[in-house]
Amino acid sequence: MDADLLLYLVVAVALAFDFTNGFHDTANAMATPIATGALRPKVAVLLAAVLNLVGAFLSTEVSKTISHGIIREDSLTGNTMLPIIFAGLIGAITWNMLTWLLGLPSSSSHALFGGLIGATIVGASVAAIDFGQVLSKVVLPAVIAPFTAGVIAFAATRIAYAITRRYDNKPDGRDGFRWGQIFTSSLVALAHGTNDAQKTMGVITLALIVAGWQDPEHADPQTWVIFACAITIALGTYMGGWRIIRTLGKGLTDVKPAQGFSAETATASTILASSAFGFALSTTQVASGSVIGSGLGRRGSKVRWRTVGRIAIGWVLTLPAAAAVGAACAILIVWFGPWGIAIDAVLAVAVVLGLFLRSRRNAVNSANAMSEVAESGRAVKVKRNPPPTRRQRAAMRAEARREREAAAAAAKREKREKEASK
Repeated sequence: MDADLLLYLVVAVALAFDFTNGFHDTANAMATPIATGALRPKVAVLLAAVLNLVGAFLSTEVSKTISHGIIREDSLTGNTMLPIIFAGLIGAITWNMLTWLLGLPSSSSHALFGGLIGATIVGASVAAIDFGQVLSKVVLPAVIAPFTAGVIAFAATRIAYAITRRYDNKPDGRDGFRWGQIFTSSLVALAHGTNDAQKTMGVITLALIVAGWQDPEHADPQTWVIFACAITIALGTYMGGWRIIRTLGKGLTDVKPAQGFSAETATASTILASSAFGFALSTTQVASGSVIGSGLGRRGSKVRWRTVGRIAIGWVLTLPAAAAVGAACAILIVWFGPWGIAIDAVLAVAVVLGLFLRSRRNAVNSANAMSEVAESGRAVKVKRNPPPTRRQRAAMRAEARREREAAAAAAKREKREKEASK
């Protein structure tokens, strides 16, 4: 197959992955404000799309991690590397579409990394993977970031509830957080653009470098690459990803505006900080950690650790599952050469089309999607009637004391009146 034609094919498939990434991760930014009524569904996804577009232009550090980090491109030729990238992208897209059909909030980022790693191991060798970079820029952030976001969300929720306590049955002002959610959810969408759109930019930049269309010394993505990836992920985000949003909203904890505000603040701050350092995070994992933290920060909550374990298992399976698909596609290329690429392309189109047609049997859109919070919300249980706080217990004791004193005073008056009447 002509090298230029293969490069065009890789760029097209990379943008297709970028599109699936957009609609797959919309819920991470906009599920909470929709749940609390801060934003209407269609307005929320439109706002997320615009801010994803803007965020894609704010940083290129994550792109450099992909194009000059995971794979040792200097040890591979364009004829070897481009088919590997193609196979890896097929693996990521297939996993994204399958989890979308099932409504599972998996990580698009780990699907991409898994697909590329699996395809590289089969198409080249294990030595072509820089496992040091994988550990420092992918694995460790995936472990640390959700925990960090959870701690921030926990502290923010505690502070939010502490400064808006209700006194003497007066309004507590917590509904004001609903308006604040418009700002914080916008930050999450902006952060999503700075991190996730960069990954596709990095893949395309890597393809351009190995094809000889870009100087390896210049790791920054070209202007047209930035525009193409930004517009594509924005279009994908506008599609809404309603199937996943509906799954994320079934039987979940009742999220209050103060919790949503805190969770979104933690998610946005964690992703924006990580993007500045070039860490390729999973927005899904960070958002989930934030929701768990905000749930624990609310009085009367209880963690269902079994559910947390199931969520963690889903995270762990994403990378190897995508790697297996990427490796299978690479095997066909190794066995059949250019015909293997054609077979992969036909099979990918057939699988994606089949999954899409299957989804039409039970269509989900903005009208019938139940939007709540991230899947991790299942891990947080809040009692319908939480126990009183120390301040409330003190107020109840004081009220009971006043009632006893009033009753005693009334008894004394009645006794005096009886004695005076004798």
